[in-house]
Amino acid sequence: MKFNFTDEEISRIVEMAWEDRTPLDAIERLFGINETALKKLMQEKLTARSYSLWRKRMRNSRLRHESLRPSGITRAYASNQYKQKS
Repeated sequence: MKFNFTDEEISRIVEMAWEDRTPLDAIERLFGINETALKKLMQEKLTARSYSLWRKRMRNSRLRHESLRPSGITRAYASNQYKQKS
């Protein structure tokens, strides 16, 4: 499958997909890539072992879709994840 993303965008998509708190819905909103296409992209960009580990994490996570999240989780990242430099 041919993706029309820059290397920087692909890097960010892969990073977001690995993050436990980032829902797949957020990736789709930001980059227009649905879950099926995301799986193909991850399979192309990761080693077979890394892809297998990622799929296992996805299957076992209740945070991957916003509709499945507990009501108390309202953001896609931890409050201390993006610290400002002093």
